[in-house]
Amino acid sequence: MKGAWVFVIGAVCGVAVMALPRIATHLHGALRGSHGPGTGDTRAHTEEKFVFTAKSPIQQVWPLFGADKERVWSPNWNPHFVHPIPANDEAGMVFTVAHDHMRSAWVNTQFDEKNGRIQYVYMIPEALVTVITLQLTAQGEQTRVEVQYNRTALSPEADAHVKHMADGDRTTGPEWEKEVNDYLAKGGER
Repeated sequence: MKGAWVFVIGAVCGVAVMALPRIATHLHGALRGSHGPGTGDTRAHTEEKFVFTAKSPIQQVWPLFGADKERVWSPNWNPHFVHPIPANDEAGMVFTVAHDHMRSAWVNTQFDEKNGRIQYVYMIPEALVTVITLQLTAQGEQTRVEVQYNRTALSPEADAHVKHMADGDRTTGPEWEKEVNDYLAKGGER
């Protein structure tokens, strides 16, 4: 009987230790006047999408949206590849990009040519996280390109910047369309 009580007391203590972090989080939230972690600390989050038509078949357009090949049509795009070396557009590529005095770290999370889907996630520490999703769809001798930006601020100081970036995301479609189609019209040369 004594062994059973030791087991019960041990089990109760184990459950209590495991529950301690949840209890502490709940108490912290209650003391702050919220009902859970993050409540009341809402950061700016934006979702913007644009669509344009690239005037070439998908086989010619697809490579232009890999991080390395984007350099041929986007004059200010200059990623620094960390993986793979030498730079190659593939699933899982990792690179950095300079942003004034900061540097963002990028990861390609999807590079699915069969389904026409490319996705990048990048983070500027203590500022924001951005998910960029591209969906390319063949339309005969042209390609429909849909681009979606989801941005989330990581600090109160970044809220206004995320909202400002969303304004730019909303109006970027015509610029991308012109740059891509100018490149394609020149036979793939800059």
